Amino acid sequence: MLVLLIAKEQSLCVCEMTYALEESQPKVSRHLAQLRQCGLLMDQREGQWVYYRLAPQLPAWAQSIIESGAQGSAVKLAALTQRLARMGDRPARRAALC
Repeated sequence: MLVLLIAKEQSLCVCEMTYALEESQPKVSRHLAQLRQCGLLMDQREGQWVYYRLAPQLPAWAQSIIESGAQGSAVKLAALTQRLARMGDRPARRAALC
């Protein structure tokens, strides 16, 4: 679900993902590191926070799989997006580095 949520939101910090998924920061960070090492995700550091997005050089077949996964998990993805929206004013939080 991490990849699908990142694809839907375009960019998320670790704290947003832990909130949406209700998982621990170490667990989420470990999975993100594995996804980054295999070239699926890119990260960008802003102060002490790290934001993740899909790697722009993903081949078309990989993008197609992600899109299919999002369609197949639409209900769960919508629930995660709603939970994420309850975090509050996310642009203001991002400006304040979470």
